[in-house]
Amino acid sequence: MKRWYLYPFSLGYHLGTSIRNRMFDWGLFSSKRFKTPIIGVGNLSVGGSGKSPMVMYLAAYLSKYYRTGVLSRGYGRMTKGYNVVNYESNYKTVGDEPMQLFERFKNRFVIGVCEDRVFGAKKLIEDMDLNVLVLDDSFQHRAIKPGLNILLTVYNDPYFKDFILPAGNLRESRHGAKRADIIMVTKCPNDLTEEKKQYYISRIKPQHYQKVFFSSIEYDENVMSIDKYMPVKNLDYYDVLLISGIANPTQIVKEVGKYSKKIKHLKYKDHHNFSDDDIKKIVAEYKKLGEYKMILTTEKDYVRLKTFDYLRDKIFYWPINVEIDNQEAFNQIINDYVRKN
Repeated sequence: MKRWYLYPFSLGYHLGTSIRNRMFDWGLFSSKRFKTPIIGVGNLSVGGSGKSPMVMYLAAYLSKYYRTGVLSRGYGRMTKGYNVVNYESNYKTVGDEPMQLFERFKNRFVIGVCEDRVFGAKKLIEDMDLNVLVLDDSFQHRAIKPGLNILLTVYNDPYFKDFILPAGNLRESRHGAKRADIIMVTKCPNDLTEEKKQYYISRIKPQHYQKVFFSSIEYDENVMSIDKYMPVKNLDYYDVLLISGIANPTQIVKEVGKYSKKIKHLKYKDHHNFSDDDIKKIVAEYKKLGEYKMILTTEKDYVRLKTFDYLRDKIFYWPINVEIDNQEAFNQIINDYVRKN
C-alpha cells in the first residue's frame, strides 16, 4: 500500500463510490445509451495511464473508415459548456489534450468538449452526423453507457496492485474493472515476454466477455518545433532543458536520457497552467546551459508553452504513438463493434 496512514479515509471513499456505482447498476441513476456506437476510454486510477495516446490511436484508426468524433471534458480550460475544436481554438478555450489532438490531426475527425457528457455527445453526434464517438476519460462518468468500454492500466502500476484513494491511486474499487470489455495494459516494456503477459492476465482474471491486450509507447524518431524537426540522435550534441507538465514524466525522462547526458528537468503538475513567473524560470534555466542547448517538452505541454513568444522558436516537442501487441485482433474488435452497431 502506498499510504497506509490514510487507509481509514479510503474506507469512506470506497463506501461512497460503491454506493454511487450500485445506483447506476440498479438503474436508480440514469445511464444513457445512444444508437450511435460509442467507445469509452478510461482507467481506475488517477492520471498517467496513457489515455491520450489511446484516444489518438482509436480516432486515427476509425477516421479511415467512419465519420469519427472525440468528446472530452476539456480539463483545465477556462471556458464552460459545449465547444467544437477548430483553428480559432487554443488550450485555454478547449483544454490541452483536445488541442493536442487538433494540432496533430486538424479536421481528420471532429473534436468536441463539454463537461456535460450526455448533452455534449448528443450535440456532437447530431450536429456532425457521426458514425462513431470516442469518449475520453469516461470510465467513472457513468451518465453515458458506451457500447464498448476500454479500461487502461499501467504495466508498472496495475490496478490489481493498487488501493483506493487516498491510500492508493484508485478512483473506485478494483471490481469496477468488470465493466470493461477490453483491458489494455499500457506502457509495457518493448521486450515484454509471453510469460509476463500470462502473469498479468492471471492477475487481471478477465471475465469471459473481456479481452486483455498489451501496448507500449513508441517515441518518434524526430523531435519537432513550430517549423522544423531534428533527429533524436542529435540530442547527444545538446544540453537539454526538459519541461514536463504531465501526470508521470518518468518515461520521457528515461527516453531523453538515452540520447543526452546533459539534462535539466523542470517538473510541473499535470495540466499545469504556465504563468509568466514559470516562463521566467524556464528562461533563466535555459540561459545557464552550454553553447549548444535546447528546450524539449511533451506534445501536450507544447500546445501551452508555444503560446509564449520567447519560447515559440526555441522549444521542441517529442511526439509519441501507441504500439499495440496483437494489433490486428484489437482493430478487428473495434471495427466489428462499430460495423455491427
